[in-house]
Amino acid sequence: MERTAIRRRLTWQVATVADVRRETATARTLVLDVPDWPGHLAGQHLDVRLTAPDGYRASRSYSIASAWTGDKIELTVEQVPDGEVSPYLVDVVKVGDPLEIRGPVGGWFVWKPEQDGPVQLIGGGSGIVPLRAMMRAHAAADSTTQVRLLYSVRRPASVIYVADLKELAASDDVDVRLVYTREAPAGEPRVGRIDAKLIEGLAFRPEDAATTYVCGPTPFVEAVADLLVEAGHDPARVRTERFGPTGDQQ
Repeated sequence: MERTAIRRRLTWQVATVADVRRETATARTLVLDVPDWPGHLAGQHLDVRLTAPDGYRASRSYSIASAWTGDKIELTVEQVPDGEVSPYLVDVVKVGDPLEIRGPVGGWFVWKPEQDGPVQLIGGGSGIVPLRAMMRAHAAADSTTQVRLLYSVRRPASVIYVADLKELAASDDVDVRLVYTREAPAGEPRVGRIDAKLIEGLAFRPEDAATTYVCGPTPFVEAVADLLVEAGHDPARVRTERFGPTGDQQ
């Protein structure tokens, strides 16, 4: 049985786009119907492959945005300038279209309901995607584990999952804080990146022994991971996932 599941994860299969949902001007969520999907853990990703009429193929990895509840799965894709795959997924693909996918992939950057200790989530830009899956899995498991989210975005219009984050934040066990780096909404006095002061004031303390998940562009992830370690957090409890070019911290 285990060998069959592994073979299925490594084999390309065809999913059908069941729904699409615009998140921001440059990001869209795709709801996929995947026959015989083996299930996934919050934080895993999958590969999407596109084939052009001339036979040229391009594939990219995308974090799964939803918890596994035995139904459909969701991907949230942010368009990359001059990208080969993301422009099609964000602006072209429609309900009923087929997509080749392979997965789920990954076993380190995952959250499981049976884990001990609180959970600290820190995301930059579209790095919120796997963290959203973790919060959804937390809600689906009716877990009382304490969860804190620090979400760094450039401006209010860049926030992915606006309604979803409000719903999740209504839980007594989840704390959601947004950090704006370029433009803040009215009434929000602070504009700037996540720094040592924010880590000290809003994240769990080192003695809380939280497992921390950091996801976003490479410079963002490296900067936040360094801040956590400098603040006294155990590096073994800091899990990171990074993506994209190396030029922007969000």
